[in-house]
Amino acid sequence: MVEGGIPFYMGSDPGGNIGKIYGVYNEEIGVDIRGRFLIDPDGVIQAMEVLSPPVGRRVEEALRQIKAFQHVRATGGAEVCPSGWEPGKTVLKPGPDLVGNVWKVWKP
Repeated sequence: MVEGGIPFYMGSDPGGNIGKIYGVYNEEIGVDIRGRFLIDPDGVIQAMEVLSPPVGRRVEEALRQIKAFQHVRATGGAEVCPSGWEPGKTVLKPGPDLVGNVWKVWKP
């Protein structure tokens, strides 16, 4: 898919054991439905996306989300990433003052 291989782990689940745990195993056809789960270093699922087979995923969006979760983790949650955030773009400082005022700070 990419020169030098895929730079992250992609699992295979031939028996559906993992798919059953995550709720994406289709008993009728005996396979997992396509799913993407972003799991942080603490083992917590931070994001997931499950699509039916006719529609593919967008790798660029998965990579954007990974970078956003890494940024939030690196700042200890002092900065969060709004919708469509890209590295180097505006981040938000969560707190009571931000509630209902995101539009004043974030200009997509």
